[in-house]
Amino acid sequence: MALPSDPMILLSVINTKLRDCYGSLEDLCEGEDASEDEIVALLKASGYTYDEAANQFR
Repeated sequence: MALPSDPMILLSVINTKLRDCYGSLEDLCEGEDASEDEIVALLKASGYTYDEAANQFR
């Protein structure tokens, strides 16, 4: 999965996929062949962290 460079678009894409298709960030990364570390780092730089209980970045 090619990650969008814009953090707001990335947030939207990741949270939509988490809501509609995947039960966890780990499942998303495996299913989309994406780097969990890269996603977490990019969104953390914009002030967002993964909330496992809600299964979304906030």
